[in-house]
Amino acid sequence: MNALIFDVDGTLADTEDVHRSCFNAAFMQGGLEWHWPRPLYRDLLKVAGGKERIGAYIDRLHIRESHRKALRERIPEIHAEKTRLYGRAVAEGKVPLREGVARLLEQAQEAGWHLAIASTTTAANVDALLQATLGAHALAMFSAIACGDVVSEKKPAPDIYQLVLRTLDIAPEDAVAVEDSVNGLRSATAAGLWTVVTPTYWSEGGDFSEAALVLPNLAELTMARLIELRTPRSVDPLRALYQGAW
Repeated sequence: MNALIFDVDGTLADTEDVHRSCFNAAFMQGGLEWHWPRPLYRDLLKVAGGKERIGAYIDRLHIRESHRKALRERIPEIHAEKTRLYGRAVAEGKVPLREGVARLLEQAQEAGWHLAIASTTTAANVDALLQATLGAHALAMFSAIACGDVVSEKKPAPDIYQLVLRTLDIAPEDAVAVEDSVNGLRSATAAGLWTVVTPTYWSEGGDFSEAALVLPNLAELTMARLIELRTPRSVDPLRALYQGAW
C-alpha cells in the first residue's frame, strides 16, 4: 500500500484569503487596531502556524516590552476567535477545494492508496474544511490526520510528516506528499518524501527546486500518471554507459 499525504491550507483548498479575513475580524472584535492586507499576510505566511504568525507580527511592533508581553498572552484568545470565525466561513461554503483535488482523492482510494493529512493548521479547521467540501463522512477517507500542535516543531521541520509515516507504518519511499509552500516542501523532503508542489498566489515565486513535480494545480494529474512518474525505471547499463560518454 502506498500513501498520498496532503497539506491542507493552500493545497487541498486556497484558504489563505479567508484565513486573513478571519484574522482581521478577530483583531477587530478583540479591540485591536490591527489589519493585515494581502502583501503583509503573504509575508507572514513564511511563519508556519496561526498562533506563531500572530506572535511574529507582535514582535514587529514598535511598542514597550511590557505591552508586547501583554499582547503575547492574548494570542490563544485571539487565535481561538479567529478559528471560530474561520469554521463558520468554511461551513458557509466560502472555501471550495482546489481544482483536481476531489478527483485525485477518489482515484487514490480506487487505486488502494492510503490518504493522509499533514498540516500545521488546527484540527478544528481541518474538520470544518473536509466536512464542508467532502461531506459528513470525509474524515473516514483518511487513514491518518496529523495537524495543529501534535508535534513540537512545525514545518519546515519534518516532524509532522514523520508522525504520519509512523502512524501509517510505512517508509518514506512508499508515500507521496502534496504541498503548496516552501516550508511544506522542506518539511516533506526532510522526511524523505517524493513531493508534488502546487503553488498559489500566497506561495508562488518560492524556491521549489527540491520538488519532484511543480504544477499550477492538480487538474491534469491523474493517479496513473503519478504512479508512472513515481515508479523508478530500470536503466539499461549499456545505454547508460553510452549516454554518460556524451
